[in-house]
Amino acid sequence: MKVDLASLLRPHLLKLKPYTSARDEYSGSEGVFLDANENPFGSITQEDHNRYPDPYQSVLKEGIAKIKGCNPSQIFLGNGSDEAIDLLFRAFCNPGKDNVILLPPTYGMYEVSASSNDVEVRNIPLTPSFQLEPEKILAAADGQSKILFVCSPNNPSGNQMKRDDIYFLLDRFPGIVVVDEAYIDFSSEPSLIQALDKYPNLLVMQTFSKAWGLASLRLGMAFSSPELIGILNQIKPPYNISGLTQDTVLAALPNKGKVEKFIQKILEERTFLHQELEKMPYILHIHPSDANFLLVQVPDANRFYKGLIEEKVIVRNRSTVLHCEGCLRITVGTREETHALLQAFEKVAHS
Repeated sequence: MKVDLASLLRPHLLKLKPYTSARDEYSGSEGVFLDANENPFGSITQEDHNRYPDPYQSVLKEGIAKIKGCNPSQIFLGNGSDEAIDLLFRAFCNPGKDNVILLPPTYGMYEVSASSNDVEVRNIPLTPSFQLEPEKILAAADGQSKILFVCSPNNPSGNQMKRDDIYFLLDRFPGIVVVDEAYIDFSSEPSLIQALDKYPNLLVMQTFSKAWGLASLRLGMAFSSPELIGILNQIKPPYNISGLTQDTVLAALPNKGKVEKFIQKILEERTFLHQELEKMPYILHIHPSDANFLLVQVPDANRFYKGLIEEKVIVRNRSTVLHCEGCLRITVGTREETHALLQAFEKVAHS
C-alpha cells in the first residue's frame, strides 16, 4: 500500500531541526580533529576510544547491506531492536490521539513502548494456532492507526506467520507495517527484506543477538525505505551505537560461514530437544517452531517452572499469556544443556 509518511508523521517533527554533531559536519577519517571537545591525548585503555564514533555507522551499514542484499540507505542501526521500536512511536504516534495494533501473544516491548509514549493499543489476538486474522486487523484500523506490529517468527509461540496474510496487510493497512524478524535465521522462509522495494510501508527488524551470538553488544537492525530510515536517523541520539560495537560487528561480518554453522547446529539441537520431549508422558503439547526455542505445554506450568529453577535450569513461564496456558518457553541449548533440562524435567515430574 502506498503510504504518505509525511501524513503519518507527528506534525511538529516536520519542522524539527535535528541535532548536528561534529561528525555530521565533517565525516572524513583524516585530519586534525579539534571540533568535538575530545581528549587529544588518547584513551585510558589500550584501545583508541577517545574519538566519537560515526553517528550513522556508514562502514558497518555497507557491510551489512552486502549480506542482506539491500542498500545501506535502507538500514537503521539501533541499541537493540527496542530503540527502533521506540523511535517509531516517537516519530509517528501522537500521544493520546493515535493508536497501534498489536497481535497478542507477541513480543512485550511493543506494548511497553506504546504505554510509555501514551499511545492507544488495539489488540487483535492471533488465532489459537497463532496465526493472523487479517480481516479483523483491518476492521480495527482507522485514520489514527499508525503502526501494525507483526512478529514472525512469533515470540512466544515460535511459528512463522503465513506470508500471504502479511502481503494482504501490506497492501491494505493504512499505516506502517513492522515485521519483526528477530528469529528469521532459524526459519525456512526468506526475509521480507526482499520486498522492501515493493512495499514502501514495510519496515523489517532483525538482530545480531540470536544467530550471530552478539546479544551483549545490543545491535538491532531496521530495514525500510530510505525516506523512513531518514526519519529515524533524524530523531535518534547522535551517537547511539558505540565505536566498540561498530568495530566488533564489522569484524564479525566476514564470519557468515561460522554463523551458518551455528544455525545448523541450533536446528539440529531443536530437533533433538523436540524428539526427547515427545517421549515424556507429562509433556502435553509441543508447538511447532521456526525459532530457536520451543513452546511446551505441561500439566502444571508453575510447579514445573519452580521445580526447574530448584534444579538450576532456567526457562520462561508463559502460562499467563494468551493461548499459552500451561506453557513453558524453552530456548534451544547445547546437547549438554538439553540433557540437564531433561534430567531436571524427570526429577520434577516425579517429585
